[in-house]
Amino acid sequence: MLKRNVDVVVLSDVHLGTYGCQATELHTYLKSINPSILVLNGDIIDGWQFKKYYFPEAHMKVVRRLMKMMMDGTEVYYLTGNHDEMLRRFTDLQAGNFHLLNKLLLDLDGKKVWLFHGDVFDITMRYSKFIAKMGGMGYDLLILLNSLVNKISIKFGKGKLSLSKRIKDSVKSAVKFISDFEATATDLAFEYGYDTVICGHIHRPAVTEHHRNGKTVLYLNSGDWIENMTALEYYKGEWSLYQHLESVQLENQYEADDTSDLNLYSRDDVFKEFMFSNA
Repeated sequence: MLKRNVDVVVLSDVHLGTYGCQATELHTYLKSINPSILVLNGDIIDGWQFKKYYFPEAHMKVVRRLMKMMMDGTEVYYLTGNHDEMLRRFTDLQAGNFHLLNKLLLDLDGKKVWLFHGDVFDITMRYSKFIAKMGGMGYDLLILLNSLVNKISIKFGKGKLSLSKRIKDSVKSAVKFISDFEATATDLAFEYGYDTVICGHIHRPAVTEHHRNGKTVLYLNSGDWIENMTALEYYKGEWSLYQHLESVQLENQYEADDTSDLNLYSRDDVFKEFMFSNA
């Protein structure tokens, strides 16, 4: 089956190297699209939780797929996030179709589109990194527990549930943080004259318009590939939110994995590339 042509795709919060990463589903999605520009908006490989003994083949397939997309002509912009902050010392690096940046400004059909991860708004990240990292470990354990609970739930015909979503939706401070995050990003977009602002970080997909003094700012959040399995797509002048549905079996519709020529790129290579700065 032919791949879908897309002008721009934005992904964030994949967290490769963690138990919660939905790498198989992400690989299926990447095989189904042919974007001119792919923006990896932070927390793609999780440097906080990254362990050499846990980087499954499904995660490696995602890495190889991204490499193949670059080789096939897709411009890939990797914007750093808090979980891959070790890469920030190398920002402004360019190698072929690969660009490593902290933020990105695109001109799409005359619209100014501002992209960055969003952890700069997180007070916990700025002043209490230890607490933030402990929270990240707790979140990873919660996702692992969630997968075990879902196995039992599905066995009894109850379907899947998200413990982390329920917790975030029920905690007033979490709800307020998400609201404040969107408001802050939007305020800055109005101040600097941007038409669209795109973030990640909070794992909450969103497409909302904000109006002020006759001007409009479009706020977008690409969500994540742990709970929501979402991406942002720009095609023919319009943004849309893609959500991968597990019930839709796309894998068999596309050709067998065609990245065998990249199989020499091993898990040890990934470890060296993304963790050498912590050595």
